[in-house]
Amino acid sequence: MAATIYDIARMAGVSKSTVSRVLNNQPNISPEARDRVMQAIDTLNYQPSKLARALTSSGFDAIMVISTRPTRSTLGNPFFADIVHAIASRAEEEGFDVILQTSRNSEDDLQKCLVKIKEKMVKGIIMLSSPADEAFFVQLDSYTIPVVVIGRVEGQYRHIFSVDTDNVHDSYRMTQALIAQGHRAIACLHASLDFHVSIDRLAGYRQAMAEAGLPVDPAWIVDGGNSVEEGYQAACRLLALPRWPTAVLATDALKILSLYRAAQEQGCSIPGQLSIMGFSNTSISPLLTPPLSGIDVPTAQLGWQGGDLLFARITGREPAQMHTLVETEIRYARSTAAPA
Repeated sequence: MAATIYDIARMAGVSKSTVSRVLNNQPNISPEARDRVMQAIDTLNYQPSKLARALTSSGFDAIMVISTRPTRSTLGNPFFADIVHAIASRAEEEGFDVILQTSRNSEDDLQKCLVKIKEKMVKGIIMLSSPADEAFFVQLDSYTIPVVVIGRVEGQYRHIFSVDTDNVHDSYRMTQALIAQGHRAIACLHASLDFHVSIDRLAGYRQAMAEAGLPVDPAWIVDGGNSVEEGYQAACRLLALPRWPTAVLATDALKILSLYRAAQEQGCSIPGQLSIMGFSNTSISPLLTPPLSGIDVPTAQLGWQGGDLLFARITGREPAQMHTLVETEIRYARSTAAPA
């Protein structure tokens, strides 16, 4: 049976509160009493539980990772799996546990966050996405716990930091690349506009089309939601139009996969009849035929830098800036070609 602090107190001839003060490195303990307690700990091979430490000190050595998206959307998206892996690796280096929180909606997420903060269950929070409605951030910022958002943060906050790529510019560059290949009829298959990332990527597409003086058919701007099934249905709707675009900009890996599947089922040749370019990641892009042109979002770097920033704040170090941008580059492959 595992030893308890009562066993240590009995062997060392001290009170339970003295043992607790030794375990938590508190002052006002005589060297003799500390030595007896430490000797008893060694003799009994005592291993303090994280729960016991948390209840007698400043809380758990844990961070919480939340998505602010419905559970189904989070678990089905390869972006989140990659970035959580990077965050977990960084947390392990710091000796922290990771609590992955999924919820039905943002309000549910917020209430779970507040409970864990008040009960000192976490020392920091990483959010995997940035909702366009920042009421979530306003409430979290009223506490002193550090929060890092993987995504753009629009408001000004004291305790909320962000790590992101330049989504407007990246989407603009890829649309420009399609235009430079000769495409004029370019569609955009985007994710839910409830999040900054989707708004920004659609804005970059619109900006490039407007600067080139190209008309945008409203039917070619299609909301593909956040799940695999929603993305697939949206791709099918796009390819069911009487007039197809010659190219599509897709704003995430799920939309890319949806387009490839729908094109194959419709007998649509990539890139012969439809060029595809968009945002993906290194766990998806190598599996596609033909290979994808676009930007692989640096998920590992986003997760790692987000973790660095969070642990800097947890240990009291002030970061150089509130918002960090990670650079990206376009990779040209065989999913795009000049229109026939």
